[in-house]
Amino acid sequence: MSASSFRLLVKNATQVVLVCRNGEEYLTRDGMQTLAVVQNGSVLIGHDGLIKAVGPADIIEFQFKGAKFDNVLDASGMCVIPGLVDAHTHPVWAGDRVHEFAMKLAGATYMEVHEAGGGIHFTVAHTRSATERQLLDGLQSRLERMMRAGTTLVECKSGYGLELDTELKMLRVINSARNSLPIGISATYCGAHAVPKGKTMEEATQDIVAVQLPKIKTQIASGELQVDNIDVFCEKGVFDLNSTRCILKAGKYMGLNINFHGDELHPMNSAHLGAELGALAISHLEEVTDDGIAAMAKAKTSAVLLPTTAYILRLSPPRARDMLDAGVIVALGSDFNPNAYCCSMPMVMHLACVLMKISMPEALAASTINAAYALNRSHTHGSLEIGKQGDLVIINAPRWEHLVYQFGGHQELIRYVIIKGEIVYENDKVLNL
Repeated sequence: MSASSFRLLVKNATQVVLVCRNGEEYLTRDGMQTLAVVQNGSVLIGHDGLIKAVGPADIIEFQFKGAKFDNVLDASGMCVIPGLVDAHTHPVWAGDRVHEFAMKLAGATYMEVHEAGGGIHFTVAHTRSATERQLLDGLQSRLERMMRAGTTLVECKSGYGLELDTELKMLRVINSARNSLPIGISATYCGAHAVPKGKTMEEATQDIVAVQLPKIKTQIASGELQVDNIDVFCEKGVFDLNSTRCILKAGKYMGLNINFHGDELHPMNSAHLGAELGALAISHLEEVTDDGIAAMAKAKTSAVLLPTTAYILRLSPPRARDMLDAGVIVALGSDFNPNAYCCSMPMVMHLACVLMKISMPEALAASTINAAYALNRSHTHGSLEIGKQGDLVIINAPRWEHLVYQFGGHQELIRYVIIKGEIVYENDKVLNL
């Protein structure tokens, strides 16, 4: 291909939201409040799937006069934002838990459902008995649904196996989805999602460290699996601080990023532990302490906040404002799982604004550059900058904030979803405002 041939030109957008313009790895509070935006802008993506130019439409038109494009989209009257990044999901499972929603509405707590044989253990039983093909079919349909809602990079956890064979089966399914769908995937081993029935916490910890992780390491080395992160559910009645430390250190020694559940239902000092271990991310944090917040800010450990969980479980939401004021890198995730069934990052952003008192620009930064940082991908994803992957969402609205403002309205607003300069979703039924 000649230098004057490109995959895609998106031109004349009313707004192009770059998010960042100076190669920032992440944004903290002040940067999140003042996102980089180009009025009447264009974006140009090369055949390698990377952004080659972004800026005012008239300048790009002049600079690339005579260039050839495989595809040209006129985004007049529309807005362009980076592809959304979902920093925390559990999308591989069989057997839904719709019956548990009724229990929760009647007042049952998360741990009461768990102790009654529901929750994670219910899903584990169904996932263990499902075939790889059944799990892959379910995962693919969920990821496609996420893509239609604007997600172009997603973290996907195992964790409904709790023993080697099923955990490996789940990781293979995530690998298969990575190879068969355009959406970007960051794979997380979460074998410490719960203590298996019939085992003590100490026995489960030993199994993970001595049996599961060595086997996963072998399969990563042989190229059979790609695994990026290690996760533990550090919680009272699940894995305590010592077991969590042991598992996370073993994963880190293998080269996995530490990205774990902490301080959700009880203050466990998970934030201190994560900071101590150099964790990339800690999720939930509904019960984090002031000292824990300070430790995360100092260690540059990102807080992946999950407003759907607080909403569905009727918990006090995480203290996002306190975290932002302390300089913590705040990211968002859907926590998609059978307990919190939400595929839509636009709805997550709306909930974050209402429940956690963050602004719309903060919510977008938390769902793009900061969520990418939580997955160690902010050098390639999360903003519209030259050299980054050409992942875009084009919204049929004159201001990008409509995507957050119109609660549940993303199906009518999203006109195109683009990954590496290829249109992966086109919605010809969008309505004018």
